[in-house]
Amino acid sequence: MALRTNFENSNEVGVFAKLTNKYAVVGIGANENFYSVLESELSDIIPVVHTSIAGCRIIGRLTAGNKNGILCPQNTTDQELQHLRNSLPDSVRVMRIEERLSALGNVIACNDYVALVHPDIDRETEEIIADTLNVEVFRQTVADQVLVGTYCQFTNKGGLVHPKTTPEDQDELASLLQVPLVAGTVNRGSDVIGGGMIVNDWVSFVGQDTTATEISVIESIFRLNDQQPDKVTGEMRHALIDSMVA
Repeated sequence: MALRTNFENSNEVGVFAKLTNKYAVVGIGANENFYSVLESELSDIIPVVHTSIAGCRIIGRLTAGNKNGILCPQNTTDQELQHLRNSLPDSVRVMRIEERLSALGNVIACNDYVALVHPDIDRETEEIIADTLNVEVFRQTVADQVLVGTYCQFTNKGGLVHPKTTPEDQDELASLLQVPLVAGTVNRGSDVIGGGMIVNDWVSFVGQDTTATEISVIESIFRLNDQQPDKVTGEMRHALIDSMVA
């Protein structure tokens, strides 16, 4: 399912958080509402870690990661790295990389198997991404935009890309990623997909302005309603029993 929320009145939830199938990382904020929304949905399944990166709260734009690891920019402090290592599962590698394009969340988009990266990223960085996240790396643009992490979002089940992505580009990206893609928006027409939402294989959090139509597209392409069938069936059964008893 896709849930509407915001971070201190900002709809750009993807700027302040990173969500994968193994963990969620959230920027430290004065307002705890956003953190508690994520906690209530995720804490039974994966850890939700509260932190800063290089003293900043814009975790989603500074880091890139998947179930295998998380990449942090070179100005991340030792204390922040240690906090991440202590808080995340042992199987998740935490790596600090030297890369002049230091907003890693803007220049890297990935799921658990494939990463799209900014065409000008260093060769050494490309190798570190492949090793740490255990992914195939492709230098790509999305709708002629080099900030691939800003203008698309994809999981192991599907992906949403910039609304001006041509059908030919969508087909090319879909064949690289091996998941279905659709061009769309979040937050009432915003093309900043990576900034406006976070998503993993079973849940998505989107900005408060996201329309019902946008949510239905997101739930459909990421196949969020396919998840946890036992839970859904259980809820239906309870509802049926309650109605019969009533």
